[in-house]
Amino acid sequence: MTNKVFLVTGGARGIGKGICQQLAECDAIVFAVDVDEQAGFKLVDDNPLIRFRQADVTQQSELMCIIDEIETQYGRLDGLVNNAAISNPYNAPLAELALTDWQRTIDINLTAPLMLTQLALPLLKASNGSVINIASTRAAQAEANTEAYCASKGGLVSLSKALAVSLGPEVRVNCISPGWIHTNDEEVLREIDHQQHLTGRVGTVKDIANLSAFLLSTDAGFITGENFTVDGGMTKKMIYAE
Repeated sequence: MTNKVFLVTGGARGIGKGICQQLAECDAIVFAVDVDEQAGFKLVDDNPLIRFRQADVTQQSELMCIIDEIETQYGRLDGLVNNAAISNPYNAPLAELALTDWQRTIDINLTAPLMLTQLALPLLKASNGSVINIASTRAAQAEANTEAYCASKGGLVSLSKALAVSLGPEVRVNCISPGWIHTNDEEVLREIDHQQHLTGRVGTVKDIANLSAFLLSTDAGFITGENFTVDGGMTKKMIYAE
């Protein structure tokens, strides 16, 4: 990973932050993109190998500037992680769901990954690079009033497969669908939260970061078009009401 260049959206917090830190530990050059400027500056203060750029992933012009900067400074891009998303899975009940709210979720969670992959494509092809899209187990499961989030993540899983077919063999594309990942240090987990996972614990950011680093590496050179469910086995467990 030394001197390779990676771009991670939603990189200042949560799973994205963990991925940036993991790549930096591998001596890679990392560009973290996020709308949260304060979180981005803190990320850079903690790790000087990470560059932060504030941007809205729905704004093509802002993303183009970042891609141009990477090309000018480094002349290469080895990997892209489309992680930025509206993380709250809940929307208003269907009868009250505003189409503007629906569209914003689709724009951030689904359209932005397509747009950024498109913008980065010349650099990714030149480096035989890799794309990772961060989806969710909610692509396969749902709760009430999660239509927008579930649709966007389900679309991202399918988009990853289609991109892998279209962009191979030059560019590999894979998808990671995290389950319950503990990203809030202020949230206290209960024992029952851990016990409902087959692994006996809730997931950590490191679980996703480790897999991301592997999929971006040449060690994963024969892996493309896959969706990796990382949920401690939770989606495999039958649950009956007592």
